[in-house]
Amino acid sequence: MSNTYTQIHIHAVFAVKYRKALICPSWKNRLYNYMTAILHNRGHRMLQINGVEDHVHMFFGHRPNQSLSDLMKMVKGDSSRWINQQGLCAQRFSWQSGFGAFSYAKTEIPNVVRYIANQEEHHRKKSFIKEYKETLDWHQVDYDERYIFQPPLE
Repeated sequence: MSNTYTQIHIHAVFAVKYRKALICPSWKNRLYNYMTAILHNRGHRMLQINGVEDHVHMFFGHRPNQSLSDLMKMVKGDSSRWINQQGLCAQRFSWQSGFGAFSYAKTEIPNVVRYIANQEEHHRKKSFIKEYKETLDWHQVDYDERYIFQPPLE
């Protein structure tokens, strides 16, 4: 798109279906590299990616050549297919439906990158759901408790 100039920084968060702890440390970096390649191949720029066993945070420069919903559908669909094809999980892997996405100003990039880079340490003190609700509240996003990522199966 000629004469189109943007500065869009998106922090996306999404969980493993039922928030199951299926992302293993032994292959999570391969997963992050795969997801990064998906973004880069579509002209977006990954700034930071990390997570823990039940969810992922991605922070990236978003190009306006693709809707955010289409991009997230592609990242989640392609990555879950890849995990299953590689046989990385003992059970079928899939992502929870939906995602959170939050925009940040350029001045906030270092803070968001640092926050995502420290996910393992951060989640020793705070659960994913508590963190997610705090993020929604901080961004003043209205939400319905019934639709905040399905709880784990008992």
